[in-house]
Amino acid sequence: MNAKIVTLLMVLALATIAALLCVLFLGPKIKSCSSGNQKTSVLKHDDQSLVFADLTPEEIAHVVEYLKKTINENLVDISNAKPSSNCIYSVELLPPRKQDALLYLDKGGPKPRREAMAVVYFGSHSEPEIKEYVVGPLPNPTYKNDVTLQRYKSKLPYHRRPVIGSEYSQIRQYFMLKEFPKAKSFLKEVLDYNESDNEFFAALTSAPRGFASGERKTWFGIFYNTKGSGYFLHPTGLEFLLNHKSLDWDKWNVHKVFYNGEYFENLSDLEEKYKKGQLKVVKMKKPQKKDDIASLDPPKSSVSDIPLQYEPQGVRYSVKNNQVLFQHWRFAFGVNVNRGLRLYDIKFKGERILYELSIQEAISVYGSSAPTGMSTRYMDGHFGIGRSVFQLVRGIDCPYFATFVDTHYLLDSDSSVLNKGSICIFELNTGIPLRRHFSSLGSSYYGGLANTVLVIRTIATLGNYDYVFDFMFYQNGAIESKVHATGYISTSFFTDEGLQYGHRVGPHTLGTIHTHFINYKVDMDVGGINNSLVAHDMEFEEQTVPWSTEYHLQQTKLTKKVLVSENQAAFLQHGPMPRYMQFASRQKNKWNHERAYRIQMVSFAGDYLPERSAVHNSMSWAKYKLAVTKHKEDEQISSSIYNQNDPWSPTVQFSKFIDNENIQDEDLVAWITTGFLHIPHAEDIPNTVTAGNGVGFYLRPYNYFNEDPSVFSEDAVYFESHEDLTSCSVNPLACLSQTASCAPKTPPFTYNGFDNKYIIL
Repeated sequence: MNAKIVTLLMVLALATIAALLCVLFLGPKIKSCSSGNQKTSVLKHDDQSLVFADLTPEEIAHVVEYLKKTINENLVDISNAKPSSNCIYSVELLPPRKQDALLYLDKGGPKPRREAMAVVYFGSHSEPEIKEYVVGPLPNPTYKNDVTLQRYKSKLPYHRRPVIGSEYSQIRQYFMLKEFPKAKSFLKEVLDYNESDNEFFAALTSAPRGFASGERKTWFGIFYNTKGSGYFLHPTGLEFLLNHKSLDWDKWNVHKVFYNGEYFENLSDLEEKYKKGQLKVVKMKKPQKKDDIASLDPPKSSVSDIPLQYEPQGVRYSVKNNQVLFQHWRFAFGVNVNRGLRLYDIKFKGERILYELSIQEAISVYGSSAPTGMSTRYMDGHFGIGRSVFQLVRGIDCPYFATFVDTHYLLDSDSSVLNKGSICIFELNTGIPLRRHFSSLGSSYYGGLANTVLVIRTIATLGNYDYVFDFMFYQNGAIESKVHATGYISTSFFTDEGLQYGHRVGPHTLGTIHTHFINYKVDMDVGGINNSLVAHDMEFEEQTVPWSTEYHLQQTKLTKKVLVSENQAAFLQHGPMPRYMQFASRQKNKWNHERAYRIQMVSFAGDYLPERSAVHNSMSWAKYKLAVTKHKEDEQISSSIYNQNDPWSPTVQFSKFIDNENIQDEDLVAWITTGFLHIPHAEDIPNTVTAGNGVGFYLRPYNYFNEDPSVFSEDAVYFESHEDLTSCSVNPLACLSQTASCAPKTPPFTYNGFDNKYIIL
């Protein structure tokens, strides 16, 4: 090659390298996003929301200290409690009476007294019982009032108490020390049991516990406890029915044993038949990582490549204490330890839309060819929906730049427990316009508004299932409540008979059919506390064509009906219901229509338990997709933590709320039930996905305003064909190259969720 050409190529290469180095070291660097210039809200924070704030760790500690000082009955720490012990089960906020809260919030009345509700077990009494105490005033209590008889009209029987961690630990010890030694050959040779490994097996509890009031008999399905994955997908085929009603665990006993489709009197009976060769067995080994169908460990992770959402000029919402401000929205939030996320005093443009929006209960009813599955009717409030809202993972459970809020609780714990970062709040661009129009007829213009919503989220992990609970606030005054299901399915050991109850999803695993129902309390105050329930729908009206009388047409016509009683306003899960249901006020909008909010449901629920079921009354709210009742202070919750262990005599029976009272021009509460039927399939392995598994409801303004309030949003875009679309004054989107060309200050990734554990055996 010519020497001059070689020299020229080398010079060009050096010049290219020099240019690249200049760009790298001397070129413009990405600026950091501003965090202080963004206008967060047209509203200002106040302290009124604190009347709804969850108890602080200090308040919880003061309540516990006061109870121990004033209850002279040898209260022990619940972590060391035996069934015969006296102990504090839970302490939570007792929200103020609505009348007192509104007097304070709206009329400058006295601030409601801050009180706690404490649940105490008295196992040492000659007739063991549960008591509930109102303790106050906080933070320094001076009284405790036993309100059990006042609230329930009778004593709370001890057998209704939720099972606590120490009882589950005792059950585990009972199995390992007293039962497993009775079948050593079977366990070792068939299930590969290593008796030196205390964590070799895990168990899944059934509920309710028996078939009659007063029983405490629980089926436990035995699973391989695989490390780092969900044991729920690894049934062994072995199940026990344990009677643990006695307060003396030495008197507990196994009533039945089930293995691979057969029932036995006890483990000794099973062992004897095995040794005689009379037992049909499936020999198994504990799954290893390479063949673990429940593993969530990906072969390769590139999570840093996923798109991120951030606010280039800082967040546009504000969180202080338990209050959120977003554009024209204002609300208070908290988490009830049993029922989960709840919101209070929800206002839009200064007017209260709802007094309370809260999760009430979630249930699952299973089918299976095995006893644990076929007898399971879980009522998740009993296990603690709010207790189970563990820390959220930044960037997966919520957007990376969301605001995270801690929660505290005392339930089945000696002192308050911190669930760090268990609530997240963020503004979400949904990626679809809230409204838009492009015009090429008459004149040329475009107008549109990005659909950004404010989301408050918790995720409750209740054993195998994870429920993603969202409340979402739109710029047009609408609110959406949504729940997605994910996590692991519950399974039974596969037998041919099991195909009537689900699908085979693993070598020995049957994904069992089940339903999910979630109940919400929606205490709407539309234009004041006095509302009426109005139904709008359509019908076709036969009409003679006015200008050509020899013809007829079917005219679409509006129908309207005011529902005047609770019985009229109770709509069965799969029964007919008017398509437009609204809470209407006395007030009128500019066009002389009643200012109202519409309830619009999204659900594909399965069938509720038939009324002939002995436990139907304990979950009778699931019978209704919508029921509207008159507000009453003694009808504050639709279920009870005590219903799970005594569903035959439910402590709270929702159907009794519906007693034909007048609901016209009254303070009304809507009870909304949404849900889905889940028939597990192969794609539920390893986890059920949220896609297609989201249900909920909307609360939408319906003649509440004179026009869509989002038309005044500062996010709206409008331009005409003759305008300069590159000008920021005409089109704010043209400025994004300047305002959004920044790198957000990324908070470090931390996670403390593994600090929080509780025992379910």
